[in-house]
This record gives sequence, structure tokens and C-alpha cells, in this order.
Amino acid sequence: MAASPDDPAPTTPRRKPGRHRGEGQWAAGHFTPLNGNEQFKKDDDGLNVRTRIETIYSQRGFDSIDPNDLRGRMRWWGLYTQRRQGIDGGKTAILEPEELDDEYFMLRVRIDGGRLTTEQLRVIGEISQEFARGTADLTDRQNVQYHWIRIEDVPEIWNRLEAVGLSTTEACGDTPRVILGSPVAGIAADEIIDGSPAIDEIQRRYIGNPAFSNLPRKFKSAVSGSPQLDVAHEINDIAFVGVEHPEHGPGFDLWVGGGLSTNPKLGVRLGAWVPLDEVPDAYEGVISIFRDYGYRRLRTRARLKFLVADWGAEKFRQVLEDEYLKRKLVDGPAPELPKEVWRDHLGVHRQKDGRFYIGFAPRVGRVDGATLSKIAELAETHGSGRLRTTAEQKLIVLDIEEGRVDSLVAGLEALGLKVDASPFRRGTMACTGIEFCKLAIVETKARGASLIDELERRLPEFDEPITININGCPNSCARIQVADIGLKGQLVLDAEGNQVEGFQVHLGGALGLEAGFGRKVRGLKVTSAELPDYVERVLTRFQAERAEGERFATWAARADEEALS
Repeated sequence: MAASPDDPAPTTPRRKPGRHRGEGQWAAGHFTPLNGNEQFKKDDDGLNVRTRIETIYSQRGFDSIDPNDLRGRMRWWGLYTQRRQGIDGGKTAILEPEELDDEYFMLRVRIDGGRLTTEQLRVIGEISQEFARGTADLTDRQNVQYHWIRIEDVPEIWNRLEAVGLSTTEACGDTPRVILGSPVAGIAADEIIDGSPAIDEIQRRYIGNPAFSNLPRKFKSAVSGSPQLDVAHEINDIAFVGVEHPEHGPGFDLWVGGGLSTNPKLGVRLGAWVPLDEVPDAYEGVISIFRDYGYRRLRTRARLKFLVADWGAEKFRQVLEDEYLKRKLVDGPAPELPKEVWRDHLGVHRQKDGRFYIGFAPRVGRVDGATLSKIAELAETHGSGRLRTTAEQKLIVLDIEEGRVDSLVAGLEALGLKVDASPFRRGTMACTGIEFCKLAIVETKARGASLIDELERRLPEFDEPITININGCPNSCARIQVADIGLKGQLVLDAEGNQVEGFQVHLGGALGLEAGFGRKVRGLKVTSAELPDYVERVLTRFQAERAEGERFATWAARADEEALS
């Protein structure tokens, strides 16, 4: 084994160093960059690339962009190059980055807490139509993603977004990403506590702050006071979950170290209760631990979840208290399990002020700028001008008077946006896929939309909650390991021995109720063409074999492999 750049070459044989050495941890004095990503971050803060985009790249065009900016620092402002059209999934892992790059970008608009005004949504729609060929997907991180963005147009897009209080700052990159929040914060009748003030303060203090703009990798966060556990807290680097302390009242239970990708881990409780006004301080402490102690040697081990797994919750809490907060945290209770399986807030619901909010579902988050503009008009006509995105690729209109509910529902349905959606429309999620993503192997969005249509046709009476998550590669942007039916894109062999698009199947994953990862049945892979047949078959068996009231995830955990094949 070669010596670490931080250590002298050994003069005598020695045992392989453990993970506590050579991981590039700043707190251990290891500041020498150990890979190309760490080097370009040391050379120049990613936040600084904005000036070059505005003054050089947007003026001189795509070919003028420095490679370390193009495939690195530009992510700090929400920009990724998109996949060159016509490259099949078999080439994903073998082509060089410049061969995969198109001269267009994905641009991600961060929407902290999922909070939007009709004015903001209208501007998002207008930008989509003018600069992004109509694209504007809703993500499971409450963001909106454009495609087909030209570097020449980026400064103007920023001007328009920022004029209405929106931003792409640190929407990507090794940074504090968008802060998920309950989409019904401040309005839900059953809310434990409104986390919105904490999200605002975290955003004010830390987003775009150079003190936290060079992290080992991305840092995902969530704050929700909803008893529905509606922000997937178990798979965030840090999450604040609303709880009622028996002595101190409403506050938040602190979780750390969740994340999926190719090495999934559920977050762990620190057993600490955090009052609302101390949430930003606790956030700063945890993200500072990640910055200082996080592993920077290998990108595959650079997420906070690996540090938490190595340290354990007790040590992590001790370091947080002793080195960063300089005070002890209050012990607190765990959140209660939600009473409902669905956490997407779809449908018509009464707010605590007597008005209503209405959640509705596009297919797999796929919308377009024209539709978003029409949603903005409907929301402005029927409500107070407030909307929310969700962590399930959905949208919600707030503050609807009772007499206007039916009219708004009809208007949304006329746009093809379902308020009373089937379990398949409601529960199917898909990542960007090979259409635009350079990491993808298979198509996802169109596949998900057609699967919904097929299942609604074949199983019209099916009314059980079901989640079907479709991912174009192993990285799990669409949360395949925690879905009832998780589909990981890969190339498979069809009946004739041809290599075609298909999926490895994960079954019985869940969040919220009994959180856990789905099982993989040995050899269980389906082609994209076979997917509707397979899902129909396994759901039909579930209906035939389930015990009364049994959820799909519970059945899948106990079913024999034949029933799942």
C-alpha cells in the first residue's frame, strides 16, 4: 500500500492503517488534498465561480469554461452539464466526462422548506418556457430542475429568480443543500411545531457562507414539525423531527447520518431534544463536525453517514456538545409513528385556520413551464398566493376558502393534475434518468409515466398504499431501497439473450412506519418491457396472500421468493 500523502514513507513494514489515519480529516491535521475534487476546492472556493460565469463564460460560450469549473465548481451554483443526446446506457461507465457532456446544463432551483409564492412559480414557469425548452421537473428534494440551459442565459436566469427571492446558491456541490421542510408547516391542524423560523435562520446564516462551502461531500438536511414525518428524515445527513417533550414542550428530536446511494444507512437518533431557537446552532455544530472530521480521501466514503457509523451516536453527541456547542443537550423522546401511511399531503385537507389546502400529483414529478404558469394562475385566483413543493414530487396550494375548493380541484384536474389520485399515480417516483443524467443507465421518467397508466388500467380496484421508485443508476436519487418496490436501473439480458434496459428489484423498503431497506431476491431482474407484467403479478399475489390490514412491505419481508418473482 502506498504511503498517505500526509505520512512519511515507512522504513519498515507496518500494519495496514485503520480508518482513523489517512482519511483526509482536517481535524486530524490532514489538509493535503487527496483527490482531484479536494484539490480544485482548495485551489478556489466554488462560490467564486459565479463571477467567472457572469463575466467570462456567458460572454465567450461553453468552450471557454475551465474543466474544473465545468465539472466541479459550477455545481456550487446549481449547474451540472447534462448528458449528450443519443448515448446509450452501456456507454455511461466507459466514456470520458467530455464525451458524455452536452453543451447544455441542468439548473437546479433550491426551494427551502418547499415554500413558493404564485409570483415565484410564475417566474419559474416563464424561465422554463424561455430558456429551458419547457422543462421544469419537481424533485424529491422540493426543488425544481431545468434542462437545456445555455451558459449564455445563466446570468439573466439568476437575475429573474433573485428578483423574486429565489436562488440556485449551493443547490449542488459539496455544500449544504436545500433544507427540506414540512410542506404544511404553519397551517396543518395536527402540527407539533412550525420549523419555518429555523429554516429561515439556517438559510440566512449558513447558505452561501464560505465557512461551510467546502464540505467533504453534499450535506442534506430536513426540519419538520409534522406528525406525518413528511421529510424523509431517516435518509438526511441531519434532521430535526417534531416531538413533544414531557417537561419542555414542543421541540425537535435530532437525527444524523442518514443517506442512500450505493451504501445506504438510516439516520440515528442522538437522543437530544432541541428547542426551536437552538436548531440553527445545532445545525452549525453538526455541519462543522462534518467539515472538520469528515472523510476526504475517498469520495465513496465522504458522506457524514460513514463517520456516524464509525463513531456511533454516543461519541457523535459528545463531540457535538463538548467541542462545538460547549453545552449539554437536553435528553428527549423519540417521534411517534405516523398514523397514516401516505405522507404526501395529497387531497383536500382542512387547515388550522378553517381554510383548506389541496395537494395534487403530476406523473413522477414531470411538469413543464406552461403548466406551472397555469398552476400559479389557479392558485392566485383561488387562494392567498402561497404554494408548497413536497418531498414526494408533488405540489400543494394553500389557503383555499371552502366555497372555492371544488373550483380549484376542477381546474387542476383539467390540467391533468390529480387531487384524488390512484395509488400508482400517488406512489410512483422517478429520477431524471438517461434522458439528461450522465450517470444513468436506463430511461426512467417516461417509463414511470407509462407504468402508472398500465397499472391503472390493469388493476383499477387496487387501493392499498404502494410506493414504486424508479432509478436510472445505483445512486438512488429516487430512494429505491426504501420503496415498497424499488427499481434500480441496469442493463439486463432479455429472453433472446440481448442486452436491454432493465431493473434490479428491491422489495419491502419503507420510511416512517417501520423504516428499513427492501430485500433483494437473488437473480430477480426485469427488463423495462416486462416491468408492467412483473408489478401486476407481484401486486396480485400480495392481494391474494396478505393478512388483513397487512402492508406490502410487511408481506414482502415474509413472502417466499417464488411469490416475489
